[in-house]
Amino acid sequence: MLKTLLRRAAVALAILAAVGTVALWYVVHDIPDALTRGPWPPQPVLIDDVRVVSMVPEAPPVQAGRAVLIENGTISQVGPAGSVAPPPGARVIRGTGRTLLPGLIDAHVHLNDEAELAGYLAHGVTGIRNMSGYPFHVDLAIRLVSGDLLGPDFVTTGRILNSPGPNESVLQHLVTTADEARAAVRAQYRAGFRTIKVYSNLRREPYEAILDEAASLGMAVTGHTPEGVRSAGVPRERPFDIPWEASLGHGFTTLEHVETLVWHGLRDDLDLARMGDLAARLARSGEPVTPTLIAHRRLVLIAESGGAYLDRPGSETINPFVRFVEQGAEAWWSGMDPAAYERPHTDFFVAATGLLHQAGVPLLAGTDAGGFGIIPGASLARELELLVEAGLTPHDALASATRIGAEVLGFDDAGRVAPGYRANLTLLPDDPLQDVGAVEHPAGVMIRGEWLDADRLAGLRAAAADTSFVRSLWRALRMLAAP
Repeated sequence: MLKTLLRRAAVALAILAAVGTVALWYVVHDIPDALTRGPWPPQPVLIDDVRVVSMVPEAPPVQAGRAVLIENGTISQVGPAGSVAPPPGARVIRGTGRTLLPGLIDAHVHLNDEAELAGYLAHGVTGIRNMSGYPFHVDLAIRLVSGDLLGPDFVTTGRILNSPGPNESVLQHLVTTADEARAAVRAQYRAGFRTIKVYSNLRREPYEAILDEAASLGMAVTGHTPEGVRSAGVPRERPFDIPWEASLGHGFTTLEHVETLVWHGLRDDLDLARMGDLAARLARSGEPVTPTLIAHRRLVLIAESGGAYLDRPGSETINPFVRFVEQGAEAWWSGMDPAAYERPHTDFFVAATGLLHQAGVPLLAGTDAGGFGIIPGASLARELELLVEAGLTPHDALASATRIGAEVLGFDDAGRVAPGYRANLTLLPDDPLQDVGAVEHPAGVMIRGEWLDADRLAGLRAAAADTSFVRSLWRALRMLAAP
């Protein structure tokens, strides 16, 4: 009798495990239908009588009365309105009163779930760089290139490399020796990653080993400027273990966050004259910068609104796993007073970005989306507004999110409206050269030649809220279990 009961219990447990496995598989693979790509090659499209912000360096900032023909996912012709004949079966879009520009690129995101891809496309973001790689990101890049999934152009770093310290996180790969650092770089290479991201607490020995091993494998490096061991009194009473200048001249694709430059390069001294000197030195060295101004500004907005900022329209598309993990930070920022430290700093970061631009440092537009309070896709409009607040013209700000982003991140043949370039485009009902925030609400978006009209954009906006706590938790666990 006991044996029979045990046998039945074992069978029941096996059935429950099987059902749980199937349910988990379904949740992990239940991607929104809105991310299904259409037939290839896509239907030819002629956009006629439209204002074009081409981002071609030698072209005027804007050209009225233009026609743009797209065939096989590529811009094939650009000419005067009415001069380009549509091929048989082409879709003709009247662009009168509207503005066409290259699709936008968010150069700093943290993608947790495929549903977030829908949020980017819905707001005209046709390229993203993920800045903390999970195993699924390698597969995702392949699926996007193959056409198995509709989404922006996509590149990713590997898992963040850091050392123990005040900025460490369980989701980072912590290394303390040169051997550990070299092994971590090689493991990321074998896993399919081709860009390393370094972080603030990296110690000198592993940092130098990462640079050497990445160079030997032909891998790019990006991220924060490593500071080394942060001992008592750093930075105001004692200098950093690793000086800021140690990150220059090593071929960083980009340096991330203007607040990191101020903290590390100025030792948190809000001095505009010193910032001007830093900007000039950085311009001579040549590393581009992704300021991510909205990432710090959102903290002030959360604090000043008593947390109401966290529940503004669109916040439902922020990943629920992220909000669960960050609920302590959300509560802390909702209750703090930003007047003494955070507000002066966020204002200085804007001014510092203006000095970087004046010095000739290439700037990329990035948001740090994927963190709490930063809405995927829509927040890029806020970043562009802050770049304009910093002193960039709207055209310069748009260049940071199109041509410059494409050139720096390796999105070949994107970022311009010109023959031979990939047809990643956004069509706006309003003029972004008058109000750069107009990019938030496109009338239509094109990704690799596939036209997304108002109805499909509405479907993508709805799909962006279809994020999964379980799917994101599973991805995080897989990443932690990876070698």
